[in-house]
Amino acid sequence: MQPDEPQLVDRSRDGDLSAFNAIVERYQSQVYNVSARILGDRHLAEDVAQETFIKAHRSIDGFRGGSLRAWLLRIASNLSLDATRSRKRRPAESLEAANERPGFSVPSGAPGPEQEALQGELRETIQDCIMSLPDDQRAVVVLVDVQGLSYDEAAEAIGSAVGTVKSRLARGRRRLRDALMEHRELLPAQFRQIDRGRASDG
Repeated sequence: MQPDEPQLVDRSRDGDLSAFNAIVERYQSQVYNVSARILGDRHLAEDVAQETFIKAHRSIDGFRGGSLRAWLLRIASNLSLDATRSRKRRPAESLEAANERPGFSVPSGAPGPEQEALQGELRETIQDCIMSLPDDQRAVVVLVDVQGLSYDEAAEAIGSAVGTVKSRLARGRRRLRDALMEHRELLPAQFRQIDRGRASDG
């Protein structure tokens, strides 16, 4: 945890709403982004993010230390997966607000209209490919590759062993790469070149 977080947690347990609001402000973006990536629905993600902090506030006495971020993202992941299973929603819109895309970043600069259209299509395609992953793999890919959690934090967030995180992540990355290669014309040139190189090696 960050140096001041034990004090914020203790004050929150004592009913200090300003302390809990400080926690919300610190992590609301990450909670929202995890929910948005898992759900593929920005509006539903807003509801889940709000529900996450309501649940966290009610159960703050049950927080036993460790990574506060992982604890919050575990709540967000579980609520998001529950919503996915119960509502069976499909991704209906792109997620401009969820900008973290490690490994698949769009070139920076001032793109023209055509380049902006391609970037928007790429964002939607990446999100569609993420949504195509099985729930357990999607959660781990979002936590590690999108949110940047360590293996230990991700294991804490999903309530599994580090080895489980690594195996799910490996399978998820492989499936995600295979899905993206079906849309290779949208990918930056370096990823298309890497794919051709691998193909020629095989």
